[in-house]
Amino acid sequence: MAGIGFELRRILARDTYSSTLRAYVYAGLISSGPWVLSIISVMLIGVMSIGFIVPDLLVRQFLVTVTYLMATSLIFTGGLQLFFTRFVSDRLFEQRMDVITPNLLGILMLVTLASGALGILVLLLLFDQSFIYRLLVLANFVTLCNLWLVIIFLSGMKAYNRILLVMLGGYACMIASAYFLRMVGMEGLLLALLIGHAVLLFVFLFDILREYPADRLIAFDFLNRGKVFISLLLTGLFYNLGIWIDKFIFWFNPGTSEQVIGPLRASMLYDLPIFLAYLAIIPGMAVFLVRIETDFAEWYDRLFTAIRGGETLQHIRQLKNEMTLSIRQGLQEICKVQGLTVLLLFLFAPALLDRLDISSHYLPLFYVDLVGVSIQVVFMALLNVFFYLDKRALALELCALFVLLNALLTLITLQLGPSFFGYGFTVSLMICALVGLFRLSSALDSLEYDTFMLER
Repeated sequence: MAGIGFELRRILARDTYSSTLRAYVYAGLISSGPWVLSIISVMLIGVMSIGFIVPDLLVRQFLVTVTYLMATSLIFTGGLQLFFTRFVSDRLFEQRMDVITPNLLGILMLVTLASGALGILVLLLLFDQSFIYRLLVLANFVTLCNLWLVIIFLSGMKAYNRILLVMLGGYACMIASAYFLRMVGMEGLLLALLIGHAVLLFVFLFDILREYPADRLIAFDFLNRGKVFISLLLTGLFYNLGIWIDKFIFWFNPGTSEQVIGPLRASMLYDLPIFLAYLAIIPGMAVFLVRIETDFAEWYDRLFTAIRGGETLQHIRQLKNEMTLSIRQGLQEICKVQGLTVLLLFLFAPALLDRLDISSHYLPLFYVDLVGVSIQVVFMALLNVFFYLDKRALALELCALFVLLNALLTLITLQLGPSFFGYGFTVSLMICALVGLFRLSSALDSLEYDTFMLER
């Protein structure tokens, strides 16, 4: 769904410094805008509430609750995001725009029912908090699960200024609501969170309904046997589980965490550095989106258009070489930009943490996490190339390897002691990225054979 690719190519075609900067800003907003604004908004709500919500422990309980809501909703819908993106992409290729909206409403209905049933079961069995708290947690969980599915359409919609304004408006509503509801306590903050995400969900849903009109209200074509890709469901699940599994291990290890609210635990030692480090991948994500959705996507389209059009093998090989070169240059640029970002943060991290009133004891773990999240950008780029090439088995293999390695190495680092914390996450991503590069090289070498001899 490379809708943003057309816009980025149009901007870059002007070939000026300002147009290049504008393209990267657009890419950064689309790739990182939602979660950056979400993190900033939740942090502002937490800071704003200190002193008004007594005791301060309630603010921490709110922040931990939000973290678990984000983690569990992403893991729960991770597979569906990839699966439904593929379904929509195939329908766009077929020019069947009329089936998109009914199937979106169909999958949203199923997700609402499934997430609601799961949420009710967990909240009844594991939580003994107030009814209002549990009801708001349930509502937030269901809303987030639906929002993650709606957000996949953002890159395909070309109203980028409106997308940004809606994001800013939604999170402004969240912050404003929190300001007026903070007197109610933690339940007021959870209600503010729900209001903000509900605004985003329904406004984006309205835009999608307007963009893709249909005659039917609801449909379940995405469940047809020929359109169900189990590999994509598992890949999305394993990828998101791999991102969070080291956090869960630290949260539920008694030596590195403490109980915060109900069954929810948090690790003050591990959580802060990793979440701060994730803010450092914004430059790499912008480069990733620009390079993948412009250079690589363009050569990819030319290559397979030539194959479908019956061009000569020599011409096809020339296009394949250009596509391979665009992949190599894209990965190199991601490494350069993200490497420079890491270097600058290594230099300025002590002063930065001091300004934020964060202990310097977090620095070693912060450095390790910086390297890890930077490698993650490369890993994401590799997965994206595999999806373009329809190498679903390779993507699944890498994500399954990521889950296993991250879990195993994190458990080992727990035994080795605090000096090794964070290395499980970073080393697992490093291994997966290296394996991914090797498998990508092999896949590109055999691309002609796979295309002409193995396709049904």
